[in-house]
Amino acid sequence: MNKLNNLALAMAGALLATTGHAAPKGEIVVLLSSEHQLPLQDGKQYPTGYYLNEFGVPADQLLKAGYKLVLVTPKGNAPSVDVRSVDPQYFAGDATEMRRIEQVVKGLPGIDDTLSVKELLAGGLERYAGLFIPGGHAPLIDLANDPDVGTLLRHFHAAGKPTAAICHGPIALLAAQQDPASYQAALARGEQPAARDWVYQGYRMTIFSDPEEQVFERSLAPQRLQFYPAKAMAGAGGAMSYAKAWQPHVQVDRELITGQNPFSDKALAKVLLEKLAEREQKQ
Repeated sequence: MNKLNNLALAMAGALLATTGHAAPKGEIVVLLSSEHQLPLQDGKQYPTGYYLNEFGVPADQLLKAGYKLVLVTPKGNAPSVDVRSVDPQYFAGDATEMRRIEQVVKGLPGIDDTLSVKELLAGGLERYAGLFIPGGHAPLIDLANDPDVGTLLRHFHAAGKPTAAICHGPIALLAAQQDPASYQAALARGEQPAARDWVYQGYRMTIFSDPEEQVFERSLAPQRLQFYPAKAMAGAGGAMSYAKAWQPHVQVDRELITGQNPFSDKALAKVLLEKLAEREQKQ
């Protein structure tokens, strides 16, 4: 609890120093992976983390709109950036904008010492207005199989609070079922398990598509991923929707907002802000 209170004070101070306003619109939980080594089929590992633009672009827009970000990981550690994502191609070729977003992320309170999911749950969730889950392959490691992440998701689901996830981030939604660890273990064995009591079953959603994942997997050759996220989501009961590979695509169903790939960052941020504003107006 002391960590949570200290983080809140630090964020409030930072906001006051940079904007002159002490009271933000609301607080948004940003859920990131604790891990940085993705297990592959042959036992080798791929260095990974969050994608810079998938995290930084929506974070920047939320901050500009007056929201406070509360960074959370399963372990309460510093998340890692995927070095492949520090590339101007994800910023419309603009290296200056990429470096600006890098500085936005580096300046976020808590970026080097996040809350753990357990600490967040212990502090209560009623105060938070929304949830945002960036992508990169890291969420495949520890978010989809974590029961505490499932508890977090079920709160936002039951309350109808905006829940946004981009690229591989939507894989975390699989945690909101009975025994998500067994579900993921079965996927890694090449099985086709059935999700049990998944709160998002039947929701329209998107995630990094098979054609896009195939392009990425070729860069790992001869290694292969343990499973494809799009198949995992469809197998669990998601009503999947995709645009052509590498085209921006955002799918909205009730409180859930999902983006297909890195190039969906700005569109996802726009919809998330609209949903947050709609909910604020109703309260």
